[in-house]
Amino acid sequence: MKIVWERGTVTVRDVYEALLERRKVAYTTVMTMLKILEQKKYLKKTQADRAHVYRPAQPKGKVIGAMVREFVNRVFNGSAEPLLVHLVEEGDLSREDLEEIARLRKPGRAS
Repeated sequence: MKIVWERGTVTVRDVYEALLERRKVAYTTVMTMLKILEQKKYLKKTQADRAHVYRPAQPKGKVIGAMVREFVNRVFNGSAEPLLVHLVEEGDLSREDLEEIARLRKPGRAS
């Protein structure tokens, strides 16, 4: 999704070549992932010449929220608490992160 958001519209080949710069990946894997993202309504697909062109179907924030909810539901049975505990215990959260979480939890918080 990051590549799609960066470029606006992409083909399977565009994503494949961008990913190849970072790591080895099969073309068919990229094709399958884009198809799954389309089925989940994160991408829209149109036909251009002989290639399918993909673009974001929803705003980035909405997609990220849906992906996080899906992850929490699948891995943590719908509870985000074990995820936060893991992040805190592994030291993956900075003091600023923890202060922001505390601020967000307070009733009547400023947006």
